[in-house]
Amino acid sequence: MSNVKIRKIEKEIEQIKERLQEVGEMRPGSLTQQYRVPSEKRGAYYQLSYMHKMKSRTDYVRPQFFDQIRLQVATYKRFKKMVNRWIELAILHSKLTMDIAKKKVHIPVKVAG
Repeated sequence: MSNVKIRKIEKEIEQIKERLQEVGEMRPGSLTQQYRVPSEKRGAYYQLSYMHKMKSRTDYVRPQFFDQIRLQVATYKRFKKMVNRWIELAILHSKLTMDIAKKKVHIPVKVAG
C-alpha cells in the first residue's frame, strides 16, 4: 500500500517539475492602486509592494506596465503554490520511505530467561 502512495507522490512531483519548466516572467508582491488624495480618489497610481532578501520594498508602476506586472505577479503566485506543494510531497515521500525501511528491518529481541 505504501509503495503505491510513494509512486503517486513521485508522479505528482514529476508533473510539478514539468509545469515549473513552463513558468515565464514572474515577480513577487501585491499590485494595488493608490491615490495621491485618497479622500477624493484623485491622482491614481499603481504600486507594487513585496519582500526581497528580508526587506520590504515598494515600486511604482506606470499604467502602461500594469497588465504586464499583474501577469508576472500571478505567475509568481502559481510558482510559489507549486513549490510549496512539491515541498509537502517531498516531506511525505521521505516519511513513507523511512516507514517502509523501518518495517523491513526487523531486529530480533532477546528474551531474558
